[in-house]
Amino acid sequence: MTASVRLLAGGDAPALRHLLRSDPVSYAMVSERTQMTGIGSALGAEVWGWFPEGQLSAALYLGSNVVPIAADLEAAHAFATRARLSPRRCSSIVGPAAAALAFFEQVEQSWGPARLVRPHQPMLVIDTGPKVASDPRVRPATMDDIDLLFPASVAMFTEELGVSPLTPDGGAAYRRRVAQLIRQGRSLLVIDDSQVLFKAEVGVVADGVAQIQGVWVDPSHRGQHVSEPAMAAVVNLAQQHFAPTVSLYVNDFNHAALASYRRVGFKQVGEFATVLF
Repeated sequence: MTASVRLLAGGDAPALRHLLRSDPVSYAMVSERTQMTGIGSALGAEVWGWFPEGQLSAALYLGSNVVPIAADLEAAHAFATRARLSPRRCSSIVGPAAAALAFFEQVEQSWGPARLVRPHQPMLVIDTGPKVASDPRVRPATMDDIDLLFPASVAMFTEELGVSPLTPDGGAAYRRRVAQLIRQGRSLLVIDDSQVLFKAEVGVVADGVAQIQGVWVDPSHRGQHVSEPAMAAVVNLAQQHFAPTVSLYVNDFNHAALASYRRVGFKQVGEFATVLF
């Protein structure tokens, strides 16, 4: 198996792009990162390819996240066989559920147990206008908003991932990420009376897909139908400025969020899984 797995280089870029475009919604994050940094960049990410018959049939992105690309069970096992030879460097495995979970099952003994496994995360998309009216208060954040936005972002991150982004550097790296999204016009929010009521980011843009991340409603306003009109506005802004197809994935146990997204007009097109270390 390991003989058919190798590190991809620049000459493999066209074949990798072909794989990524086979499912632009699922692989938008990898598409964006490889477009920005290339294959095997100095940022520490690698891309492995699986060549069972001499042609690239599947890939594995290895950065802070590990993402299987167009991988069936055989490819996932082949990647895991090689991955077990090195210690884990990633903080998560994420991607289409069958491949992500199959890969994790094979590397768990070597890489160590997961802190959290979320095996069922519906992948949702909308490529039409939203079905509900938009909240006109939703707007791109500016750097003047960062002192209000950063605590809301920390709250979202901690609630979603179960750990705080304030360690080990006091939140400096995470604050830089928040600032970067603001400067890119990809951080959207509602502020009322000096309080962030809603926030979301266009976290990924690639191949005609804008992936929404970091959706958060202030706890004191949950259950008041804040999210539907706010998400409708996010969809409109994302389609106007970034990409015609808007996507996101959500935990299957978050019934309120799923119902909200479906009212806006999102439809399920697949299932992700996330393994957190």
